[in-house]
Amino acid sequence: MGIVRQSMEIIFNELPGSKVELKFTVAPAEAKPYIDKVVEEISIGKQIPGFRPGKAPYAEVVKVAGGEMQVWQMAFERVVRAFYVKTVLEKGLETIGSPEVAVDQLTPGQDIKFTCTVAVMPTIIKSENIEIPFVELRIKEIKDADVEEGVQELRKMRRQEVVTDETADKDGLIIVDLEMKKDGVVLEGGVAKEYKIYLNEDHYIPKLTEQLIGMKKGEHKTFTLPFPKEHYQKAYAGKDVDFDVDVKEVYKVVLPEANDEFAKTLGVDSIQALRDLLRYNLTSENERKALDVAEVELLETLVKKSSFTEVPEILIKEEVRRIFEEIRRDVENRGGRMEDYLSSLKKSPDEMRLELIPQAIKRVQTAIYIRNAAKENGVEISDKELDEEIDRILSRVDDKETRDHVSSPDYRDYVATMMRNRKTLEILKEKGIKNYKVMIEKFVKEESEHAHNQHGYNKHEHGPDCKHE
Repeated sequence: MGIVRQSMEIIFNELPGSKVELKFTVAPAEAKPYIDKVVEEISIGKQIPGFRPGKAPYAEVVKVAGGEMQVWQMAFERVVRAFYVKTVLEKGLETIGSPEVAVDQLTPGQDIKFTCTVAVMPTIIKSENIEIPFVELRIKEIKDADVEEGVQELRKMRRQEVVTDETADKDGLIIVDLEMKKDGVVLEGGVAKEYKIYLNEDHYIPKLTEQLIGMKKGEHKTFTLPFPKEHYQKAYAGKDVDFDVDVKEVYKVVLPEANDEFAKTLGVDSIQALRDLLRYNLTSENERKALDVAEVELLETLVKKSSFTEVPEILIKEEVRRIFEEIRRDVENRGGRMEDYLSSLKKSPDEMRLELIPQAIKRVQTAIYIRNAAKENGVEISDKELDEEIDRILSRVDDKETRDHVSSPDYRDYVATMMRNRKTLEILKEKGIKNYKVMIEKFVKEESEHAHNQHGYNKHEHGPDCKHE
């Protein structure tokens, strides 16, 4: 195996698209341990007459392996992995994904030459000086009309539905058997029995409720209405459809009076106390919304005022995939299908992914900015903090598979990153949003004051709730 050189050479080149090129020249002497390991494994795995397993000399192993070139090819992957990883660590490169490897020279007895091309994390080139704080908190004022709307919603939650022989009114409830046809043929999914319709709520078929107001129990009615143009059944979208309706029952919807007795059913002493509580909750909600808006504005401004190296394609593709899946989950959580949603937008999945690229780049740049800010501000997560957070997560998990995942090193790294980002965001918001600290202190004080006075009603389910989540 004639030795030509004793040391490895590396040529480092930066490429467009946040990629780096590492050109390696590895001397046979440096590759020898990896070649010897392959020889040993072949010797153990194959019976070579006259030699104990793992003890056959190089020349004998080469014969059974199919030639010296075969041995070197088997050792090549180990050489690449060892020297690539060593170089990445020494140079402190933050690589993304696996490298592309090109063989430049692989001849037994000579230098091994290969090139590794890999994407690296983008970095901030420069950030313009920004006068801090610079983002205002724009909190929407709660008016009396907003409070009264809240009272009305609570009354609706406590409504009573009373059967009546009178005609259905605009605030009532009607139960019908419904059949929808096109050219005399019943639509797919076009038959509904005991179908409940609140006449003061918008229906997905526009003007359907208008046709039902004034009907009585036992009445039959036939009419024609156009389906909405964006309807998921494209064969009927925008087309006239015939409706056959039989009224099975009519209900009057009776709302409780907005008085002290009603307030007491919600756990407060009077209707005025209820209004005060609603105003408090709505004000707090608007303050939190304003903080969320200010945070987005802050980060967008910081990123816009900064210059970044090019975001590598691999990161863009991954972020586009995440955003696409977020949209899919949102559509499905609302009872829809991604295919129908895309159809309504007249877009293919690939067209939507293409449109998501600018948003994906902005997301990556925002993450890079926060990461850089964490370093600049010396943000660290202690082992104690991380252990406490992992324990908190584990306390909410029962199945073994999930618990093992949460306890894994990779997940710990993920949690540590999330915690670091949260800490960094708090620093940025305290510096960049006017009155941020004052608002947070206000929330903490109010939550402490109201902790002993929780009424146990959630305003979205039963009634107002003093507790802020």
